[in-house]
Amino acid sequence: MCQFECAEFPDSVARKIMAVTSQPAAFAPSDFHTGLTSCCEDMSICCCGLFCLPCLGCSIAKDMNECCLCGLGMTIRSVYRTKYNIKGSMCDDFNASNFCLPCVACQLKRDIEIRKRTGEF
Repeated sequence: MCQFECAEFPDSVARKIMAVTSQPAAFAPSDFHTGLTSCCEDMSICCCGLFCLPCLGCSIAKDMNECCLCGLGMTIRSVYRTKYNIKGSMCDDFNASNFCLPCVACQLKRDIEIRKRTGEF
């Protein structure tokens, strides 16, 4: 049987390892700012989602500091929902993304833009 010993670090190393950083503020549970089919609330986003969905996906990914390929679908929506404590489930994200991907992308982009304007993003 192996036994491991804890190595002791000098104070300077221990302070670097145990550095405290500020944690992001917690968000109260909420819904998306707009509905899934509220496309008329921002026609420029709606047109982008309708005529150039990959471009909208890249824009969403850029906003969230992700790879351009990650901007569409269930995963990015789930990450966003979790980050901002938006009500829903992964099952909801899966269904919405599979049945109406342009609507999902437009809703997510509208929510990002609203959060940018209010300083939450």
